[in-house]
Amino acid sequence: MSPNQIIIVIILFVTMALFLWGRWRHDLVAMSALLVCVFTGLVPSSEAFTSFSHPAVITVAGVLVLGYGLQRSGAVDILAKYLLPAQAGPTLSILALISLAALLSGFMNNVGALALLMPIAIQMAAKYDLPAGKVLMPLAFGSILGGMTTLIGTPTNIVVSGFRESSGLGSFTMFDFSPVGVCIALAGIVFVGLFGWHIVPSRKQSSSGSFDTGNYFCEVNIVAGSIAEKMNLREVDKLLDEADAQIISMIRREVHLTAPNPNRVLQTGDILIIEVEPESIPKALSSLGLELEPESAITEEAQTVAVVETKLQKKGDESTPESAKDDNDTSKPAEIIMQELVVMPGTTIVNRSVSDIELRNRYGINLLAISRQGHRSVKRLRSTPIKAGDVLLLQGDPESVSGFASQYGCLPLAARDIRVPKKGHALTASLIMIITLITVAFGILPAAVAFVAGALAFTLFGLVPIRSIYTSIDWPVIVLLAALLPVANAMYTTGTADLIAQFLLDNIAQSHAIGALFLVLIVTMFLSDLMNNVATAAVMCPIGISTAAQLGVNPDTFLMAIAIGASCAFLTPIGHQNNTLILGPGGFRFGDYWRLGLLLELIVVSVSIPMLLWVWPF
Repeated sequence: MSPNQIIIVIILFVTMALFLWGRWRHDLVAMSALLVCVFTGLVPSSEAFTSFSHPAVITVAGVLVLGYGLQRSGAVDILAKYLLPAQAGPTLSILALISLAALLSGFMNNVGALALLMPIAIQMAAKYDLPAGKVLMPLAFGSILGGMTTLIGTPTNIVVSGFRESSGLGSFTMFDFSPVGVCIALAGIVFVGLFGWHIVPSRKQSSSGSFDTGNYFCEVNIVAGSIAEKMNLREVDKLLDEADAQIISMIRREVHLTAPNPNRVLQTGDILIIEVEPESIPKALSSLGLELEPESAITEEAQTVAVVETKLQKKGDESTPESAKDDNDTSKPAEIIMQELVVMPGTTIVNRSVSDIELRNRYGINLLAISRQGHRSVKRLRSTPIKAGDVLLLQGDPESVSGFASQYGCLPLAARDIRVPKKGHALTASLIMIITLITVAFGILPAAVAFVAGALAFTLFGLVPIRSIYTSIDWPVIVLLAALLPVANAMYTTGTADLIAQFLLDNIAQSHAIGALFLVLIVTMFLSDLMNNVATAAVMCPIGISTAAQLGVNPDTFLMAIAIGASCAFLTPIGHQNNTLILGPGGFRFGDYWRLGLLLELIVVSVSIPMLLWVWPF
């Protein structure tokens, strides 16, 4: 190996290790890898950031804006209303739901498709008295399967198309992925919808229509005069046990005691961190006369904000009738609700605490509890970094909670009404999307140009507000993609991709083309289960192209295999954003995904290999 090859291999392995570690965001890791390549001379400094103008990067950004516009216009809600059966059994309903998710994922970001249909899935679970996870996992997997059916269904397909173009073979067209992708998606959807959902772990059975978000970690304040005051921890723990709760740790005068002495006597002002099921919170508190920490500041603060805002509105509009003023009188107590929100992957609140974002001061909202499956947190709630998939229990007035959820990309875990957008918006959005897809499918315009033009049309017709253009784009994905493209190209130019491909061929595939294809698919699927799927595609594409060149076969067969493998991350909650998104609401643990995911990946492999050899022959 040459010095440059050794350096790029080290960079590659360190980058993959950091992806797997998960301590830093993927985009930061990718940008660090790019800068190291620049500092070591593997990537010319003049070309370090040229990939931000790469057609693949621009296409992904345009697709994200279009997907947001379709969501906001109400077009997706109309589809859900008329395509999902109103009267059917659970199997048919789940099959219809995941089929709709797959259809939507073919033409918009699959994370957005899942986010739109999650409330419907939760309602469906309650309707049939099922654990929410029984519907959420099939829904997530269905949206992932649908993403592989078109060029724009998932960023990995766009990445693969970009590498094909970079190698001088031209880019894939809109529906080049469809023959193989649709067959795989159909096989997967039929299996999951008819049989697979039965083997999803049942974390909670409930006849009340609720679902398992796992146990909450709550802070409770020992107030003067409560039953718990002057009791020792052993006595309190015994009473809490009757409410299916337990003490995790204790805080006294800002000193955190992770294993307090059971004989320690509680005093006024002590704070207990308890682990409790959502339904048992009232029982646990009332049994000891405890109060959520903090208790009432939220109500006064929310009312103060409401009063100030209403006075400003009245001052600016002297023509407001007296009756209207009376109706808006904020001297009445403000409505205070408790709302569960699930944290979306990649949003700005991830890895930040409520103290960092000044939740109470800026929004007048309290964080009452956090549910995080598979992890036990003993830190103060206000200083606990929030993770993707966490379920937050918030207390505040409805408008403040809604505004917070919108700004930080959190989804409410509650029934929602179908939105009523402005008249004609759904039709306009659908027509623009259809025209955009036609121009791409028939090669009238390059994909990047067509989708940016479609995004601009959405803005001009008022379907996407100007202020929402940039917030609708998943910038960490954009940065990740733009940073990894030069790194992957360095693998190719230094001959490292050829070296890795030769090693795989000589030592594992034994120079058999079909064996090499199978190996590339399996390796890609394995990596995608452990790290970001876009990063997996970027790493594997140069290896796939080099493998095809050394065998003297069609590189498209290997590129399509990589596109499929990078999309099929079904074994872990970290392989795909959709898997992470259902982790908290479904009450899942890390090891719950492989039961259904392994069978589904076996189906993907058994269907994809023969289809690849038929549609994209060597």
